[in-house]
Amino acid sequence: MTDVIVAGAGLAGLVAARHLAADGVRVRVLEATADVGGRVRSEQVDGFTLDRGFQVLFTAYPAAQAELDLDSLDLRSFRPGAILARPGERTTLADPLRDPSALVPSLLNRNVTVADKLRILALRRTLARKPLAEIMAADDCSIDEYLRRKGFSGKFRRRFAAPFYGGITLDRSLSSSRLVFEYTFKMLSEGEIVVPAEGMGAIPRQLAKTAREAGARIDTGRTVDVVSPDGDGVTVETDGETITADAAVVATDPKTAAGLTGCAGIPTEGDGCVTQHFSLPASERLDTDRRLLLNTVDARPNTVAPISEVAPECAPHDSELLSATFLGTPEETDDELAAEVRETLDSWYPEHDFSELELLETHRIPFAQFAQPPGFRKRLPDVDDPDGAVYLAGEYTEWSAIQGAMESGRRAAQAARRDL
Repeated sequence: MTDVIVAGAGLAGLVAARHLAADGVRVRVLEATADVGGRVRSEQVDGFTLDRGFQVLFTAYPAAQAELDLDSLDLRSFRPGAILARPGERTTLADPLRDPSALVPSLLNRNVTVADKLRILALRRTLARKPLAEIMAADDCSIDEYLRRKGFSGKFRRRFAAPFYGGITLDRSLSSSRLVFEYTFKMLSEGEIVVPAEGMGAIPRQLAKTAREAGARIDTGRTVDVVSPDGDGVTVETDGETITADAAVVATDPKTAAGLTGCAGIPTEGDGCVTQHFSLPASERLDTDRRLLLNTVDARPNTVAPISEVAPECAPHDSELLSATFLGTPEETDDELAAEVRETLDSWYPEHDFSELELLETHRIPFAQFAQPPGFRKRLPDVDDPDGAVYLAGEYTEWSAIQGAMESGRRAAQAARRDL
C-alpha cells in the first residue's frame, strides 16, 4: 500500500513529497495537469522563455536555501533597487551598501527625500538584527501605517513603496500586513532577486527531480476528486481509481483544497494580476542596468521587467524580452492593454522607437495570491487542521510567497511523518 498520497505537484506538494520519501515513506504524487509546478511555470513561445506571470526568487529565503540547489539553477540576478519612471523622467534608487555604483544617482534622486534615504539605511540595520520568528509575529498594522510610524514621507510611500510593494503584494494601497514588508525587506537586504536562466519553471523541475531521486512517484494528468479519512488511513479517488493510504497531503490550489478537505479557514478569494510579455528589437534595448522599472504615476502597468537583460537566455540574440504587469483583473482586451504598455514606454523613453514592440503572450491570473491584511495569519489553517490523516501543504497555511509554499510543504511532511 502507498503510505502517503500527495495531491498536487506545486512547490508545496513537491517539497512535502521529497521530505516524506527521504524519511523512507512510500509517496505517490498525483497532479491534475500535464506538468509540475502549480503557478510556477514557464513556456516556450517563438524562442522566448515566458514565465506564467512575473515571478522572481529571493535567494535569502530560508526555504530556498534549504530546499533548492541554487547553484544548479544557473541563476541570473536583478540589480538591487529600481528605476522610478514617470513621463519624461527615469531615476535610480538603490541600496548603496549592496550596489556602490548606485550611490551617486540614489543620492541625487529627488523622488524621495534625503531623510527617507537615511531611514532606509536605519531600517536595514534594524531588520538585520531582527529574527524572522519575531517578524512573523509582527502583524499589527498595514505597510502604509508602518512606514508612517517610521517617519517615511508621502513621496516615498507613493513613488517607491506603492509600486514596488504593489508588485510584491498586488496591493498598491499598501494595506497588506507589515509582516510582508519586514520579511521581504530583510530578504532583499540579505540576498538577491533572481530568475533561473531557463525560467522560473526550472525550480519545480528541480524539486520534482529531487523528490523522484528520494523515491517519490509523480503521476501527472491525474485529478484527485475525493480525499476521505477512513479509520486509521485515507481513501483517495482519482480518475476511476480508488487508492487507500495511511495519509494524504492536499497540496492543490486553495479552492480545490477547501473542497477536498472542508477546511473553512483556507482563503478562496484573492488578488489577481495580468502580465504581458513583449519582444523588442535588440537595437532598442532599454539599458535598465538589470533593474525593475516602477511606474510612479499609476498601476497601468505597475511594473516593467527587463527579463532578457537579466537573463539573456530567455530571448533570441536579436531580441529583447520585457514583461509588464497590471494589478487586479482589468477588463480591457489583450491588445488594449498592450497599447497602454506601448504608450507608457513611449513616455518613459522618448528617445526609443516602440513601433516594433510585439505582444507575445498575455497571462491573466485571477487568483495570484490571497489577501494579507493585518492579522491575516490568525485566520489561516494549520497543516494538520483537516480531519483524520489528512494534511495541508500550501502557502495558505503560512503566507503568500514562494517561501510560504515551500515551508508549508516541509511542515506538512513533518506533521504526517510524526503521526505515521
